[in-house]
Parts: sequence; C-alpha cells; structure tokens
Amino acid sequence: MSRWKKIVIGLLVLLNLVVGGITYYAVQVTADASKMVDSIRQTVKRTSLKRESGEKPNINDAEPFSILLAGVDTGDLGRSDQGRSDSMMVVTINPKQKKSTIVSLDRDILAKIVGYGTNDKLNHAYAFGGVEMSMDTIETLLDIPLDHYVSINMRGLKDLIDAVGGIEVNNKIDFTLDGIHVKKGKQTLNGEEGLAYARMRYEDPEGDVGRQRRQREVVTKILRKAMSIDGVGNYRKILKAVEKNMVTDLSWDDMMDIGTNYLSAFDTIKQKQLVGKSQMIDEVYYQILGTEELLGIQNTLKKQLGQATAETLPNLEEADADSLFYDDSDGGASEDSSQYAPGYDDPNNYDSGTYSDSSSTDNGYQQYDDSTSEQYTDPNQAGYGENADAQYGQPAVAY
Repeated sequence: MSRWKKIVIGLLVLLNLVVGGITYYAVQVTADASKMVDSIRQTVKRTSLKRESGEKPNINDAEPFSILLAGVDTGDLGRSDQGRSDSMMVVTINPKQKKSTIVSLDRDILAKIVGYGTNDKLNHAYAFGGVEMSMDTIETLLDIPLDHYVSINMRGLKDLIDAVGGIEVNNKIDFTLDGIHVKKGKQTLNGEEGLAYARMRYEDPEGDVGRQRRQREVVTKILRKAMSIDGVGNYRKILKAVEKNMVTDLSWDDMMDIGTNYLSAFDTIKQKQLVGKSQMIDEVYYQILGTEELLGIQNTLKKQLGQATAETLPNLEEADADSLFYDDSDGGASEDSSQYAPGYDDPNNYDSGTYSDSSSTDNGYQQYDDSTSEQYTDPNQAGYGENADAQYGQPAVAY
C-alpha cells in the first residue's frame, strides 16, 4: 500500500474515532442532564389568573413566557428552614423581539399576600405558602402571568459561580462580609467572593437597590458563562451545582426547547428594578410603591409577553390601595430607598423568624415554629403590628 493511501486511511480512522467520541459525549451529557432535571423538578399546583385559557405558553412553539427567580435565604450560614425569598427577579423572555427583561423586586415591598388574607412584606409570601403563594402574590402585584419558577438557595449561587470557573466583575466598593474580602476594581470572583458580592448591602450607599443590581449582574454572568464553550466543558460541575441547590417546574424538554428556540432572546437582556418609598409602619420598615413606577414596570413586562398594556394601574381597584401605593405622578424619585432612609439601618425593623415544616394554619399553609422567641405573630390575629419589637428579630448580616 502506498504511503499516501496509508495517510488517508489513518485520517479517516481518526476522524471516525473523533466523531464517535463526540457522539458518545453528547449522549452522555444529555443522559446526565435529563436525569438531573428529573431530580430537581417540582411542579406547582396553581393556575395563572392572568391567562384567559389558564394554559401556559407553548415553549416548543417559541411563545414568550415569564419565570420567577427566587433566591431563598437558606442553604448557607447555618440555615436549613424554609426561609424567605430575599432575592426576587421576574424574567420575561421573547425570542421574536430578541430580548429578555429582568426586573428585581425589593423584598420589603408592602404587598397583598394572595391566599393569606393580609398585607405584608413581599418576601414573606414564600415563607407563608412557598413558591405557589409567592407566584400568586407577585403575579397580582405586576398584573402579568407568571408561568414558571426557579428557586435557588444561597449556597447554590456560590456553587454555580465555582462551576462556571468564576465571574468577572468591576467592583465599585471595597468591602469585607462574613470574613470574605472583595477588593475594588476589575477581578474574577470565585464562589465565596461572588456570593459576598451579591449579598452585601450595608456598605453600599444605595443599600438594597445596589445589592439588587449586583444580584442581576451575577445571575446574568452565570447564565452567559454557563452557555459558553467553557460552561459546556464543565457541564458535570454545573449539573452537580444545580442538582444540589435548585428547584424548578421546568421539564427537560422545556429546557431543550429554550436552548433551541430562545437563544436569540438572550442577545439583549434589559435590567430594571422595582423599588418604592421607604416608610415606617408600626415601627417596621417597608417599601411603598409609586403608582406610576409600578405601572411602567407592568407595561414593560406586558409588552414582552405580547399582552395589552394599561393606562392606569389595575391594582388601584383594591379597597386598601391607598395603604399599598402612593401617587408619584409628580415624578418624585425614591431617593430615600438607600441605607440612609429612616429605619433602614435598625436591625429591629427586620425579621429572622424560624419556620416549622410540621405545623400549619387553618388556610393550609405553613405556619411558624412556636418553640422559639424569635418568631412571627400570625398577621391575621389581633394586635399585629402593635408590638413590632417582639415580632421582628435580628436580621442576618447583609440581609
């Protein structure tokens, strides 16, 4: 056999081995990922009241849809209870517009807790009734359908950052949180540093507003890096981080369709955040939303979902709207939403209740553990708000 024939045959054999190896690798990736998704999938027993048909958008047909991203304050720092959704982002994804929008919701927003019969801080909805009540409450507040959810605990954020090989940031504030120092300037953060970067707020002049901005940055950079070539190469680490720390109602087929039909929607990711005016009510710190600001956010999300916009705030039909919202039609900004707002820096104005997995209220939702002095008082009971110091304990650092 001539020399050149041997070379050609050798190249063909090598090519066949490479193709076979890639095929095996792809099959293995698919099998591992499918198994992982099955293990973290938890459907919710709810039907959106904001969709006439009651049916969710068809992801296979690339219809626009929404997701609630809930960052829960458990899974790290010694926490193992149900916790509260201290980080809440609503994401709308529209492949036809080639755009996605992430809206951060301040945890201290005073809102109607749907299904619990009271007005309270927005992040308490998760503690009262899990992801279902949280979705119902946020759906009502934003007047848009919430189609899916992803819930991740605090440790999950740290593990995901490590799994993608760190994230690059340009930190504006030199700070130390829980012994983790993050210097000022451009740098690559590991999981510990990235979690601190996403959690810090007391040293930020913008307080929770600044923290929410950094949280959106971290989530966006994890997403983009996980979808990159490096992310695929480290897929086992990513899958392990997801499996340990995340819960969602999305199926494996949904995720495959998103990866196929919605990639163009991630070319442009617009970021917004919904905050209000700081106000102390019965010695407890709240954010009261402005009607015009809320209406603007609602219409932005409605346009992304292909729904009709509104000229006035639908939420004003509520009987207690005057206590939930204020008139910001004069264009007044919420300049006091920073750490300098009255009551913002007083830890007694926040909460760190302990939650029980066994007890329940008459409405079928989880109630708080009554074996500790740092507990909530049922808001449906008389006297709610009259003794804030007894009801609200010391918050976790930076939360």
